[in-house]
Amino acid sequence: MSGLITEIANKSGIVKIYKQGAPSVLGYERETITEPGPGEVRVRQEAIGLNFVDTYYRDGKFPVKSFPYTPGVEAAGVIEAVGPWVTEFNVGDHVGYHFITGAYAESRVVSTQQLIHIPAGITSDEAAAILVKGFTARMLVKAVHPVKPGDVVLVHAAAGGVGTLVTKWAKALGATVIGTTGSEEKKEVVLANGADYVFLAECREFVHSVLEITSGQGVDVVFDGVGKDTFTHSLDLIRKGGKIVLYGSSSGQPEHIDHALLRERSIIMATPTLSAYITDREVLEEYAADTFGAFQNGIFEKLAITRYPLSKANQAQADLEARKTTGSVILVP
Repeated sequence: MSGLITEIANKSGIVKIYKQGAPSVLGYERETITEPGPGEVRVRQEAIGLNFVDTYYRDGKFPVKSFPYTPGVEAAGVIEAVGPWVTEFNVGDHVGYHFITGAYAESRVVSTQQLIHIPAGITSDEAAAILVKGFTARMLVKAVHPVKPGDVVLVHAAAGGVGTLVTKWAKALGATVIGTTGSEEKKEVVLANGADYVFLAECREFVHSVLEITSGQGVDVVFDGVGKDTFTHSLDLIRKGGKIVLYGSSSGQPEHIDHALLRERSIIMATPTLSAYITDREVLEEYAADTFGAFQNGIFEKLAITRYPLSKANQAQADLEARKTTGSVILVP
């Protein structure tokens, strides 16, 4: 009996896919816990961030190197084992990471290269909700387009994980924030997040309304994580010399980008990725300090977090794709 108990204790829950496809290909199983090697630690994960990019690896938009494949790129938890040559992390440390694939697991071994300490007072749920999404928001409002007082900012999918944080951070930086969302129910969420105005993204009338708000000038910047469904409308709303930032494509890539129109109106188009901005350990620490600092200083206020059991990752991804979720979505082992 004791042997059976030991065997169970040495196994960890994990989500895997054996082929790409619909959310139903996500299966939950158990596998033997492995020991960390040189420069590695094993983390008992307490919260795993769900991001739209996870669905791309699952459904085939992005390739995977081999099967079985475990999705997920971020998580937070506690170190339970340390490998050789690790000096800056210890057993019991509260840590997180923002882009190491294979995150949908109860326990896993990771390199310390992208690992960060989570400040006291921030829970694993909160950390997992703001690592990738908070770093992305920080990249958008402080690096890609440094938001300044008086800017007029349009945020698509403003009730989503990144959109929520961008809305709050841009507002804290002194911008007038206009948000769009996909349902009447979510409009109240966007206003509660601090947006000055909110419109349904699928309503063509919002273009006229935004031009009225800006006295016909248009907005200074559009932060667009939706892509295909919003891109054309976005171009109609940017002032001459303004900027469109396409940082995601939850509805698919834009079918046509009128580069002649961009040049004619001196509109700058940016398609940033975190990996292009977080280039080394020093920058990673800077992003972490800024993002956790924004949370601790109340810029993000109370985080909207939707939780699913890790074993229900298939349902979580299905709901995310159907735009049924608000705020940040996490998986809990």
